[in-house]
Amino acid sequence: MKVLVLGAAVSGQAAAELSRRQGHVTAVYDRRSAAVRPLRDRGFEVHSGSWNAGLLRGVDLVVTSPGFGESTPPITGTLASGIPLMGEIEFASRALTAPYVAVTGTNGKTTVTEVLAAMLEGSGRRAVAAGNVGTPLSSVVDRGWDMVVVEASSFQLRFVDTFHPFAAGITNLAPDHLDWHGSFERYAAAKSHIHRNMEGDDLFVFNVDDLAAARLAARARCRLQPVSGTSVPGDGVGVDAGVLVVGAHRLRTGTDDPSYLLDLAVAAALAVEAGAGIDAIAAVVEGFRPGAHRRELVADTGGIRWVNASKATNPHAAAAAAAAYRSVVLLAGGQNKGLDLTPLTQVPAVRRIVAFGAAADEIAAVAPEVVDVVDDLDAAVALAGAIARSGDTVLLAPGCASFDQFTSYEERGDAFRRSVQGRTR
Repeated sequence: MKVLVLGAAVSGQAAAELSRRQGHVTAVYDRRSAAVRPLRDRGFEVHSGSWNAGLLRGVDLVVTSPGFGESTPPITGTLASGIPLMGEIEFASRALTAPYVAVTGTNGKTTVTEVLAAMLEGSGRRAVAAGNVGTPLSSVVDRGWDMVVVEASSFQLRFVDTFHPFAAGITNLAPDHLDWHGSFERYAAAKSHIHRNMEGDDLFVFNVDDLAAARLAARARCRLQPVSGTSVPGDGVGVDAGVLVVGAHRLRTGTDDPSYLLDLAVAAALAVEAGAGIDAIAAVVEGFRPGAHRRELVADTGGIRWVNASKATNPHAAAAAAAAYRSVVLLAGGQNKGLDLTPLTQVPAVRRIVAFGAAADEIAAVAPEVVDVVDDLDAAVALAGAIARSGDTVLLAPGCASFDQFTSYEERGDAFRRSVQGRTR
């Protein structure tokens, strides 16, 4: 069989290596010649430059990575040709021998994935977090894991067919990546693929407080378990007076932020289903601290807190981050993903917005009376320093992708940290 892999970034390379281990003739296409060079050096057939439908000649299967949107020529051309097309997590899941749990959602899915893997590891299980979290699912096949926790993005779920976790969860569902999917309806449909093959005794965990997530869950054909970050659903996992309630157990947590409490609730519910011990769950919950670029305190000086939430790459995430503080000077902007940016301006705690990057004028057009426009992040930090007063939190929660001026949200967050520290030392 000949397999054509679309994309030569991390997941594409992993899919190509897995395909070759399975004995398939494997070719890789990426528009960027520099991206395919390492694969060519490893003996793969590679193609670059503009897409050519002739690349499908003799191909039996196309495996795509998230870099190719639904309307791009390689995807539309493959679909029109009738050649089977699947995403990288579908391709990898068919080769997995370990049972797997899956997590999706607009925001919070990385946190849930990492926390759940830690709960399983603490219970003595050999577990690994893979998928959108950074380690491609294709790279963990046949590595002797007891359990795999898969973070599944809408990009990855769009082209799945037999993908079948025995337990899965969704944190929330709000407009995101509309530039890739074309509409919220198609984005939500892709997310719903997480439970398309779940049935019977499989378990789907959902955020009962999120109407869109609850509607998505209602279509599942398996057991359902509601969870909440603000209350305890009748038959679910939730929060009471800042304590995480898991069955008969009341667990102290390392956060009082409702969005993170929701993440912990989803992770705990899935962990119980996956066989984790309550002591391990309790230890992870109590020791929980947000990761880098997720409401990370960078500096606290002169009564002003500087917080890095560069991972908030959509308005829903940015608004949730801003709502966690009392008085906010919000740094927002970057590359809009086809989303309505109005939520950035509607959080009561936000008293001023400094907009930067490609979407700056678009943010300013929504609420010009509270928005100042600057060119870049460094200028945004400088202006925020002049605007902020004691008691404020200067929050980088861009609500947009980073790719207008940075290669990733991590690079953007690191730049913010350097800029802040250079001004507050």
